[in-house]
This record gives sequence, C-alpha cells and structure tokens, in this order.
Amino acid sequence: MADFQPDLAEEARLRLGATLAEQRAANKHWQAMVLPQTSSGRGPQPRSRGALARYRSVLGPPESVSARTVGDLECEALLWPVPLWPDLRFEVLAGPDGAVWNEWLVRAPGAPGPVLQGPEDLRPWSATVDEVARAFAPVRPMEGTAPTRWRLSFTAAGQPCVAEFTHGLLQRVSVGHPPGPSAAAPGPDTA
Repeated sequence: MADFQPDLAEEARLRLGATLAEQRAANKHWQAMVLPQTSSGRGPQPRSRGALARYRSVLGPPESVSARTVGDLECEALLWPVPLWPDLRFEVLAGPDGAVWNEWLVRAPGAPGPVLQGPEDLRPWSATVDEVARAFAPVRPMEGTAPTRWRLSFTAAGQPCVAEFTHGLLQRVSVGHPPGPSAAAPGPDTA
C-alpha cells in the first residue's frame, strides 16, 4: 500500500510502534508466504502446505469461519482482525479443498461503513471494494496491475471515475477520465 500512499503507510507504521526494520521484515515474511518460491530460476516450487494452512500459520486462528455461496460454488469465508484497522477484517475465501480463491480487506461484521455519495467521499484507506461497488452501482471491474490490486470504473455525481484498491482497500480515485492500465505505481505491494 506504500506504493500508493507512502505517508499513510509511514503514519500506520508509527501508530503500530514498529521500526522500519520490523516493517521490512514483516513484509518480507508476508511476501515469502504468498508468492511462489523459486530456486535458481526454475520457476515456482511446490509447497508442503496448502495456501489456507499458510494463512493460518501466519495469522493464527481466524476470528470467524462461515459458509458462503459464490454463484454455484460453496466456499468458506475466514476472517482475521486487523490491528491497524479495527473496523476491517482480512477475509480469505477458500474452496472445499482448501484452495484460496480470494483474499482482501472487508468491513467487520456490524461495523459502520463510510457514507459514500460522491467522489469527494472516496478518501484513501476509507472504503473497501464492496462498499464502493454498492455505493456507485453499476460498476465495471477492471484489471488491476498486480494480483492484489483491483480497479472499478463507475459514475459518481455525473463524472466518470476509476477507483484503485490494494488488498481490497481504496488507494486512490481518478475523476474525469479513466487512467490507462499503467496508472498504478509499479512494484510489489508493501504495507
């Protein structure tokens, strides 16, 4: 998220009482967990544990687990608290075989979401993909610039907008004309 909002990421690090070295170590640990391992350029290496088991090993037991239907498919929705954002949860959707279908930040059950009426209400880190999609329906999903990034195109207050998200959390909004595919900052996500 520091690719989009370096000042907010720095404020968050200080609020959590983490040193820069601790932030880098945590990011390195997270990236090692979620990205395929390579060895001498031979491509992705098999892992001994499934993706869902890796999340449990890093995040601990989920706060809640519930059944969810997505289209015709049944899955589990697992939620973990996020110390930086008490009103959000890290959600992992997993198939019956433990394969992870999606992971991102969502609003915690029962937590009030933001009031979103126009582009001026779309501030960085204030809303999730689902909240923006509901507030400005209909929206058009667009390809993100990385696996953990999403974009939505919509009209708000009569203006075309494109909202960009990292890990499901709003990072920025372009108003007036949609940005091209290279609009998001390049590079790996860092929290």
